[in-house]
Amino acid sequence: MSTFNNYNYNKLVEFIKIHQEDFYRLAYSHVHNRESALDIVQDSIYKGLTSVHKLKNIDKLKTWMFSIIVNTSISYLRKNKRLIITNDFPESIERENIDIADRIDLYHAIEKLDVKYRTIIVLRYFEDMKIEEVADITGLNINTVKSRLYNGIDKLKVILDK
Repeated sequence: MSTFNNYNYNKLVEFIKIHQEDFYRLAYSHVHNRESALDIVQDSIYKGLTSVHKLKNIDKLKTWMFSIIVNTSISYLRKNKRLIITNDFPESIERENIDIADRIDLYHAIEKLDVKYRTIIVLRYFEDMKIEEVADITGLNINTVKSRLYNGIDKLKVILDK
């Protein structure tokens, strides 16, 4: 392994250690099942570690790794052709300012969204990413991301008002 690739590998390992809960939340937001989310994270980490030599710019590590998780989650959903919905909410998505009942309502509403809206909302608000980062991760145009974000929020409002 070259020095550059070794450097990228070490940076990726460090990044994984720091962001493992973020990876889990992102995978969970797609599949709504603890075991499946953990499998997706494990597969994604393996994919990242075995292909880190392809990463040309270490500054893109965050968007690169999150892209792997999103794509692995979507592949999982396609392969299984169903959403697994449980009441197994991840403990780590705790926001001090949101009442537990409101949080549960929000999770249920997000579960009802199409994946294309859910992914963008989760990346933007739960992972605190900028619109540009969401666009990089999803491979979408910035305007498409904005459109899906606002449409997804509108759909959430309708669901929550019911």
